[in-house]
Amino acid sequence: MYYYAWERDEIRQCSKMIKQLIPEEVCVKCQGCCRFKEYNSAWLPCLLEEEIQDLLDRKMPPASLSLDKKIQPLPHPQGEGFICAFFDIHENKCKIYVFRPFECQLYPFLINLREKRIILTVDLNCPYIRENLKSQECKEYIDYLVAFLNSPAQIRLLKNNPQILQAY
Repeated sequence: MYYYAWERDEIRQCSKMIKQLIPEEVCVKCQGCCRFKEYNSAWLPCLLEEEIQDLLDRKMPPASLSLDKKIQPLPHPQGEGFICAFFDIHENKCKIYVFRPFECQLYPFLINLREKRIILTVDLNCPYIRENLKSQECKEYIDYLVAFLNSPAQIRLLKNNPQILQAY
């Protein structure tokens, strides 16, 4: 795993859309994301306060949230664990892709909390990342993410939404 550290005090607010590294057509073929082995998986996305209100305002498909603002999964129709409440298993697509949560936009990168430090990690289970991690494109994207997440707006948003700082 690669780590890029931020001091906890330097976290700032995040804006709406994050530039994507992995093409959408590659993601929908993967069959890895949006599926969880356990109901209380650490991998369940957390929502920012503004995302909760945004989804309510847009009358998006209903979903339950836990007290820590994680999307509660639904049983997989074929009995194989759980799926995100916003995931269309038949189309293999997100029902709210255009409005998907910050954590979903960020994935396969994760904001991780370790010993009062915030670090950017990457999930090496993502096939695209495994194949491209050492590419110039990936290195440039990591630089983009670090700069993006260290901007004043992003640091404020993270400070206002501590629920997305998790230990994976």
